[in-house]
Amino acid sequence: MDRYTIRRNALALIFASAITGAAMAQSAAPAAAPSTDGVSAPKVACGGDLAPFLAGVKAEAIAAGADAAAADRTLAGAQIDPKVLSMDRGQGVFRQTFLEFSQRTVSQGRLDIGRQKMKQYADVFAKAEKDYGVAPGVITAFWAMETDFGAVQGNFNTRNALVTLAHDCRRPDFFRPRLIALIELVQRGDVDPETTTGAWAGEIGQTQMLPPDIIAYGTDGDGDGHVNLKTSAPDVILTTARFLQHLGFQRGQPWLQEVTVPDNLPWEKSGIGGTLTAADWFQLGVKPRDGNTSFGSLPAALILPQGRKGPAFLTYPNYNAYLGWNQSFIYTTSAAYFATRFAGAPPYNKGTPEPGLNDVDMKTLQTKLVARGYDVGKIDGILGSGTRIAIQKEQFRLGMPADGWATSALLGAL
Repeated sequence: MDRYTIRRNALALIFASAITGAAMAQSAAPAAAPSTDGVSAPKVACGGDLAPFLAGVKAEAIAAGADAAAADRTLAGAQIDPKVLSMDRGQGVFRQTFLEFSQRTVSQGRLDIGRQKMKQYADVFAKAEKDYGVAPGVITAFWAMETDFGAVQGNFNTRNALVTLAHDCRRPDFFRPRLIALIELVQRGDVDPETTTGAWAGEIGQTQMLPPDIIAYGTDGDGDGHVNLKTSAPDVILTTARFLQHLGFQRGQPWLQEVTVPDNLPWEKSGIGGTLTAADWFQLGVKPRDGNTSFGSLPAALILPQGRKGPAFLTYPNYNAYLGWNQSFIYTTSAAYFATRFAGAPPYNKGTPEPGLNDVDMKTLQTKLVARGYDVGKIDGILGSGTRIAIQKEQFRLGMPADGWATSALLGAL
């Protein structure tokens, strides 16, 4: 799946320093008009005829240290791909609940294949854990969720996808640096601009890495002198581990732990961003299903993806690395749960969550919350973080269990 709009925003400026006014001035493409879709107006040239645009990209790449021949080889034959623009304009909205998404993605077939991979590449996984502190199951879960272990990597020409999105005046500030980074990968011999394919937004390989990430964290795991994330499992494993270490994953610490919860918790203290430790939650009656309370000193947040009657988890600091990978709460929690299964945890207790709201009712609820002064972002029918926080505050104000789950009872009370 493509994650560009929700993934790695913190890394968006890794290569921005390579953009210089002098290089930009060499591009004959017109400057972008003010944005009309809520996206900030770009600071780099975009649009116009493709030839002068590509000349500007080449000049910028050379100014950043790229070889002219590599730039020529990368950009020669580049084309605008209408299908990429169609994908960019028609991105679907993520509306699945945690139970729906996790049940679909954390399948027995993927668990079986993942365990086979962990056994097949045991030495590589051991090196990844030794060098970067990332447990095998954490890497394997992302490997499964991103591309089914390399089976579905995307069939868009990566060069053309990045040229298309960098040339388009919707998000050139985001994509132009990634196109510059692709030129460096071509110069290294790690990418063939004519044949390398991936996701429509430019991610490459079996764990779907963006070109700047590959440059910064790519690791040669098979000793061939290159980083090939499309076909080399050792390269994939070590690169993914190194990137997760960069995102803050700490050796030997947990990331997610399923728990049972009593009926009388201070539910308003639940949710991402809390200030309690795991020991605090244990004292309040929260109990780990695996019985392990040895991480009591660590900060821990109690998350209830579908309210207090559904699955319940404690998240630890390593969960933040998941959020760095993908900012979607449902994806992140599913990936973290997936990794616990590879680490030996049983299937979670589904519980009996109260029915959520349909799209129309959720938008109505969001509208009511906005009218009460809350910032829920776009009124889109999605139970995102802003909406969850607002719901929790209103539930608390109304004397309802403040678990952040949108129900018809809350909508009626408002």
